[in-house]
Amino acid sequence: MIALQIADIKTFMKKLLLSQTFDRFLLLEGSITTFNTFHIDGRLQKSYYTQEEQERTKERSLSLWEEVRPFCLELIKGKKTPLAFCFTLQLSASNTERLLAQTGVRIPPEQIQGLYIHLRYDGRRLSCATGASLTFFTLEKKLDHAWDDMVQKYFRQEEIPFEVL
Repeated sequence: MIALQIADIKTFMKKLLLSQTFDRFLLLEGSITTFNTFHIDGRLQKSYYTQEEQERTKERSLSLWEEVRPFCLELIKGKKTPLAFCFTLQLSASNTERLLAQTGVRIPPEQIQGLYIHLRYDGRRLSCATGASLTFFTLEKKLDHAWDDMVQKYFRQEEIPFEVL
C-alpha cells in the first residue's frame, strides 16, 4: 500500500469526471459532500435490470465508473467545490488477470478479492491510497508492490502529477 498526494487537483478532477481515464474501473463505494452527503453503493442491483441487461452485466457485481460518473459530475459541478468526497475504485477482474500475467505474481485470480484505489478529498488536499485484498493471509507482498507500481505508472501515463507520501 502506498499513499499519493495529487499535485494538481483541477487536472485530476477533469480526468476523473470529464474523461474516460477511470471508466474501466469498478466503483465499490463513494460519498460526496456538498449541501448534503450523498452515499453511493457501487453494488449492482440485478433485479433492476431486464433479462438482457442482466446477461450483459453477469460477469460483475459492481458498477463501472463510467456508469456512475455522470451522476457524480452532476453532484460536484458548479461554482462551489465539494466539501469532501471519497471514492473506492477497484481494478476489473480482466485487468487484475493482466497485471498478474505481466508481473509474474503467482496468486490465483479467484483468491484476490480486489485491487483498490481509494481517492479522498478533504476540501484542501486530494490523496490516493492503494490497497490489495486477498482471501487468505500471506506475508508475501509481491502483489501489493506490483499494484503500487502499476498505479504510479498509470498516473504518469495519464499525466496525473503526484507525490509519494
